[in-house]
Amino acid sequence: MDKYIILSPEAKGTFNDRLNFLYLKLGNYLDTEKLGNRTLQYCKVFLSDAQNQIREFEESLLYQEYLKNTHLTVVEQPPLNGSKISLLIKTTDDKTPILFHSLRLTEEEAKGKDSYEQTRMLFDKYLQLIAGTDMTMERNLVRTWIYVTHIDVNYQGVVEARNDVFDQQGLTAENHYIASTGIGGATSVRHASVAIDFLTVPGIREEDKQYLQALNHLNPTHEYGVAFERGTSLSLPQKKQYFISGTASIDKHGAVVYEGDIIRQTGRLLENIGALLKDGDAMMNDIQYFIIYLRDISDYHTVEQLMNQFYPQIPHITVEARVCRPGWLIEMECIAEKQEQK
Repeated sequence: MDKYIILSPEAKGTFNDRLNFLYLKLGNYLDTEKLGNRTLQYCKVFLSDAQNQIREFEESLLYQEYLKNTHLTVVEQPPLNGSKISLLIKTTDDKTPILFHSLRLTEEEAKGKDSYEQTRMLFDKYLQLIAGTDMTMERNLVRTWIYVTHIDVNYQGVVEARNDVFDQQGLTAENHYIASTGIGGATSVRHASVAIDFLTVPGIREEDKQYLQALNHLNPTHEYGVAFERGTSLSLPQKKQYFISGTASIDKHGAVVYEGDIIRQTGRLLENIGALLKDGDAMMNDIQYFIIYLRDISDYHTVEQLMNQFYPQIPHITVEARVCRPGWLIEMECIAEKQEQK
């Protein structure tokens, strides 16, 4: 089975102190996980200030001993618990192979390019990586995370580039798109306005996938010009896995619901997630973790209180990240899993 945990340093000293704390904490955790035959498969690192932190992070024992050789992504989305750095950790005993590519542009590649060009470059890099294999974007790519700086301005270029790539690769509203989160986020590269993570499952077949819908709650994304699935479930040998895309307070007409009201927007988006999971015969209790994106950091304690009240047993992390429409104050994504009944 898979297990997810979110680790944040309790130490409140320098960034280095916090790295050392996480090194010890993660080491102890992985030792315990070995007893259940689970090993580290994936880590997402949330930083508060990537340009100033990346070097120290990459020189740390945490990175060198544990994270360097795993499926790793690093993104600047400041954790709102004040930790400066938090980790989303996945351990597993599952042998199903996955490929994870966290693709970033260098300063030289990014400089002078707009968000459309940068997005095309990143998708081209991915296509080059799977070229010469029996994998295709249409069949094997199951999830993307697209991080966009100044998303209020740069998102349109990302949308147009992705639409053009999908047209070329045969992904359409008639067959399917890819589950995705498009969200505010940055890398340590100053001129990079876009970064993308790609999750690929080599052995997946089209009949093993279900594209989740809840048409009474959310309309198909192509109706407002974007190309992603609300959620995708995979039937794998040991489990059914659900990738719920970044989900906000939206209705079946594609409109923002409860403008300006953080509590009601949170309730609506959770209702939307529940409706998507239900389409794949899953429930909120099957969720393994939430990532919560907030536009306004002053909403943190309100949302934290709600999540601790309603889902105390599900790990979550709340970060500062603007959602792709200014009217959305909050967005969440999650992964849910159900063990296959023997």
